[in-house]
Amino acid sequence: MSEKSQLILHAEYNKLMNQRLVVASSNLSNTSLIEDKGAFFKSVIGTLNHIMVGDILWLKRFSSHPSCYGSLKPMGNIDKPEKLNNILYVDLTQFSKARRKLDEMIIEWCKEIKIVDLDNPLRYINYKEEQHNKRLGDLILHFFLHQVHHRGQITTLLSQEGIDFGATDLPEIVPDETLA
Repeated sequence: MSEKSQLILHAEYNKLMNQRLVVASSNLSNTSLIEDKGAFFKSVIGTLNHIMVGDILWLKRFSSHPSCYGSLKPMGNIDKPEKLNNILYVDLTQFSKARRKLDEMIIEWCKEIKIVDLDNPLRYINYKEEQHNKRLGDLILHFFLHQVHHRGQITTLLSQEGIDFGATDLPEIVPDETLA
């Protein structure tokens, strides 16, 4: 499987897991959704928002790559979050709509990426005002791993509330190979 094919697979997995997180989180009361549970970003809604904030920050950076991805043009209309713990949405229904749109954009972008782009560096400035110039393919992998990390925290918070999130295994969506 090519690196590009793996990115598309990660984007599709990302969408599926985010959809399931919203469904599972909808079983919480509004009080439980926003309650500080001691996680990095305090609550379930805080952590959901942090994942989105991270996605927005990285997608805005990726949209500045010299390859000029058409699928990321809408990122120009989205404000850059001021902090990593910004709460963009308190309402789960509004969050879900925004999440779905972002996940569709991520899939389209991964389909648009050219293999040669993955080896080209991306220049960006992080929140500490440090300049970086790193291989695009490695940054995209970080982008997806960041999401996985924080979704794991949310599944733990849901489990503590008695909500079984279910399987999170990637092979669920990996196609079977033809047996010879």
